[in-house]
Amino acid sequence: MNEDVKMVGRSSVSSIPPPMANGGGGRRRSFCSSQVELADFFSATGVRVVAVDMPPFMQIHAVDCARKAHDSLEKFTSKTLAFTLKKEFDGVYGPAWHCIVGTSFGSFVTHSVGGFMYFSMDHKIYILLFKTTVQRAQELN
Repeated sequence: MNEDVKMVGRSSVSSIPPPMANGGGGRRRSFCSSQVELADFFSATGVRVVAVDMPPFMQIHAVDCARKAHDSLEKFTSKTLAFTLKKEFDGVYGPAWHCIVGTSFGSFVTHSVGGFMYFSMDHKIYILLFKTTVQRAQELN
């Protein structure tokens, strides 16, 4: 099995997405089959990835969603863009996504493996999207 693996911190990111959920077997074909195609996609959309631990198909989803939300807003607010991305990723990939949008901020976060992307759009808006682990509260007897 030939997989392109890029090490990010202590996590690895595979360019091969998981098998389809419908039990179709085999590997799902992602939009970008190489790091070069992914870089071309980001460049064409005015995106620069600062740090990432996320499969390519999710990176594309994040950038596409951020770009569409940004371009569709009559009056841009960081809060609206962050809420839109969080809501989209919570709906598609499960709960516990967090999003921070701004022009100047610092952060230190703990994220689930495969659930972190920090990128800029048009060299002025920075977006931090990450997933945390959901822990269910245990019922007391």
